[in-house]
Amino acid sequence: MNERIGQMKARVRAGEHRALRRKITVDVLSECEEEGLSWPWRAARLIRRQCEAEQVVIDPREKIVFTRTLPAVIPPIYKPEDWARLTAGRTLHELGPISNICADWGLVLSQGLLGRKSAAMAALQRFAGDKAAVEFLECAVETIDAVLALAARYAVAARRMGRPDLADILERTPAHAPRSFHAALQALRLLHAVVWLGGHYHVGLGRLDQYLWPYLKADLDSGRLDVPAAEELLAEFFIALNKDSDLYPGVQQGDNGQTITLGGVTRAGRDAVNDLTHMVLRVSRDLAMIDPKINLRITPQTDLDLLGLAAELTRKGLGFPQYSNDEVVIPGLVAHGYSLEDARDYAVAACWEFLIPGRGMDVVNIGAVSLPFAVDAGIRGGLAAGAGFDAILKITADDIARQVKILAEAYAQLLLPPAPYYSVLMTGCIERGQDLAQGAVYNNFGIHGAGAANAADALAAVKRLVFDEQRIPPNELLAALDADYAGHAELRRLLADQAPKVGNNDDQADRYLTALFDFLADACEHYGRTNRGGILRPGTGSAMYYVWLVRGHPNMREPVVGATAEGRKKGEMLSANLAPAPGAGVRGPISALQSFAKINYRRVCNGGPITMELSDTVFRDPESIRKVAMLVRAFAQIGCQQLQLNSLNVATLRDAQAHPEQHKNLIVRVWGWSGYFCELGPEYQEHIVARHLYACES
Repeated sequence: MNERIGQMKARVRAGEHRALRRKITVDVLSECEEEGLSWPWRAARLIRRQCEAEQVVIDPREKIVFTRTLPAVIPPIYKPEDWARLTAGRTLHELGPISNICADWGLVLSQGLLGRKSAAMAALQRFAGDKAAVEFLECAVETIDAVLALAARYAVAARRMGRPDLADILERTPAHAPRSFHAALQALRLLHAVVWLGGHYHVGLGRLDQYLWPYLKADLDSGRLDVPAAEELLAEFFIALNKDSDLYPGVQQGDNGQTITLGGVTRAGRDAVNDLTHMVLRVSRDLAMIDPKINLRITPQTDLDLLGLAAELTRKGLGFPQYSNDEVVIPGLVAHGYSLEDARDYAVAACWEFLIPGRGMDVVNIGAVSLPFAVDAGIRGGLAAGAGFDAILKITADDIARQVKILAEAYAQLLLPPAPYYSVLMTGCIERGQDLAQGAVYNNFGIHGAGAANAADALAAVKRLVFDEQRIPPNELLAALDADYAGHAELRRLLADQAPKVGNNDDQADRYLTALFDFLADACEHYGRTNRGGILRPGTGSAMYYVWLVRGHPNMREPVVGATAEGRKKGEMLSANLAPAPGAGVRGPISALQSFAKINYRRVCNGGPITMELSDTVFRDPESIRKVAMLVRAFAQIGCQQLQLNSLNVATLRDAQAHPEQHKNLIVRVWGWSGYFCELGPEYQEHIVARHLYACES
């Protein structure tokens, strides 16, 4: 990282660019009302007016430009009462606008916006008699013209500043296909930023090392660019992504979905790792910022040097890359109806869910099944009725099915607002004359199975201590649960210390882990097709639900789960994603991987990583880095689906809580994303501190 890049990073972290933001709200509503515009036209007009309202800002030191000057609030396009009528009886996903998908950035770069406009004009002739298609296509053209006008204003400003190099790029791109790596990055910066201006969020960047590689390779082969110069441009692009992360909506600061996916295989099945794959990892390591979040696709045969470079990135405490095992993920997607070519082309959404760039309108998170709640219902109901253990499992499975049905039916009337600009960036929307809101190739819903380790541990504890060894009478366990273990300390100790635990490669506990996800898969498969023609994709992640399910949240339909039979008291956190339950005795990382490898990932394909915290002492020297690389390879060889690692020092985290001003750049992995530790809420900070910390002796 040279001096210019170092200074640029420091200015962004200091928030100097925020002084350029204006406290204005663009009045789109008035003209929408005056002209009586339809919903698609209002969405297109929003893009145009937002682009027009952006002030051109070019720092003389910048080579990649666009600094947002508009506030986070997206201007309304409907009056509140009209919006209420429009959406009555329908379900909106999260904040409403389409989010957490990935455009076909390679397509748009290769065609340029004028190429996409030509496709729209040709489609207008084909669909001349289709009123809805014509309206959509005209709206799409409106947004294309708006982005081209914004780029043109930047080009004029660059020319006036005596920056002919930058002006030349902006005059050509994103209108046309880039002619250089620099131009491709600049075009991507503008194209990506405008999506956010339209109110969309969690806007992924997909397989960046695939669609940008041809531009970089051409520059390197011709001698127009050398590796240090290319890395400098890439670093500046990454810094630009960090400029506006505080404006982007999420559960916590940093939860913004600016993810990229590296490596894997091509659509034809060939190795996709290239020099840009390595370059992205090096630049991210040296830059050490929270965006973009990196996902690395690997196999059991992935080169250890590449995994070692990834481990060096983990060493920085960034919490990424997150790893996905192609040999597990791709067959799982195919089993759920994705074509083999599309499955090979998968990217990762904001957290970990799998999606297909340009072809997926999957809503990857419609909620979470509370596995601890279902298990608790089974245990309480079964024991109270004097039933056997099989009856407890039956009640548990029935409750999981009940929760799945509630989540799915809540989305039976899903309403996705028109997205003409996002549609321009997708595969086939223009060619079909159909807005993205009407669907894409894949229109599936994702459901998380949260708190799996706690739930499985509870079943294992009851099976051993209540049924097999009869050390705890059923009525005493029920009384202890009702009392939140007050006055039952010894019983709680038995449950916590004397029962099998997920994470130890112990079949007595792991059989219930796999059973719970089989129950979840059964329920999703039994539900059948949704009203959008898709399926329910079960997953192993937890997202923010590991907090919400025990602390409560207005968005949760299920009541919070109280004390549970593995010895957990009411209000205590669940494990995040796939991880041993907090406080459970676990032998080490390999045994944890072996436990989670037993899940049938062909049936559970929505994603959800094994989450491991490594002591920073694990990374003390090159040989230790190599061992981390071998751990990652073992994850793939054992047959797990996803893995995320975090490097932690508990003393540093505690000091950061006491002296946040001294640790402003301390980064941690939260659930499927990374953020600055001192910007997180206290409940998330405490959970991170309390996670299982594996040391070098493991």
